[in-house]
Amino acid sequence: MINALGIPSSVLLLGGTSDIAIATAEAWADTSPGLEVTLAARPGARRDAAVERLRARGCVVTAVDFEAADTSGHTAVVDTVPGDVDVALVAFGVLGDQERAWTDVGLAHEIATVNYVAAVTVGVALGARIRRQGHGVVVALSSVAGERARRSNFVYGSSKAGMDTFYTGLGDAVREHGGRVVVVRPGFVHSTMTQGLEPAPLATTPEAVAAAIVDAVRDGREQVWVPKPLRGVMSGLRHVPRPLFRRLPL
Repeated sequence: MINALGIPSSVLLLGGTSDIAIATAEAWADTSPGLEVTLAARPGARRDAAVERLRARGCVVTAVDFEAADTSGHTAVVDTVPGDVDVALVAFGVLGDQERAWTDVGLAHEIATVNYVAAVTVGVALGARIRRQGHGVVVALSSVAGERARRSNFVYGSSKAGMDTFYTGLGDAVREHGGRVVVVRPGFVHSTMTQGLEPAPLATTPEAVAAAIVDAVRDGREQVWVPKPLRGVMSGLRHVPRPLFRRLPL
């Protein structure tokens, strides 16, 4: 159970090699000695390194094979965790070459499958877990890219828009069962996923996103923008007339 200070004792990382997922687990490990972490990710060197990094911080880590595109196996992965899951972090996703994505059927399918379809099937499995447990928090890593479609990344943005809507609704559905969903909307994050890309204004770090997640879980929040000023920025952009919006360098 999450204790009175809002600190979990058991965490499930879906997409456990994500820089944000690892940073979040490390942030909790600093205040939760012996934090139990189930790290669900593809087997390989990156997963091995993530496991060792968290063990070095005092976590008790179990690695589980997880492939986002294999939606038929998601329930089994979620049910692998022994005991209760205090917090599940949905941290997997792909960005892809956005200029190629809208002309390449295969790439568009991959982005939509991983970022939306897989996120939904994982979410359904997590909802079932919460109903059985009677408690639990799901943290879903969305993106400000999903708040309004932009020419530069509308394939990715559309997948995040669907994912964001699903988890917002899931939060309403699990409330009566003792659960909660936190939808996290970061802007540009300096991470492995964005390596080599030109940073956008108000760029942030995995550690900053992790700190926001820890605070949101502790404080009972359901929506978080990282950094905070992005909430006002995106609110304004949503109301910009479309002809003008097209001319913005976004």
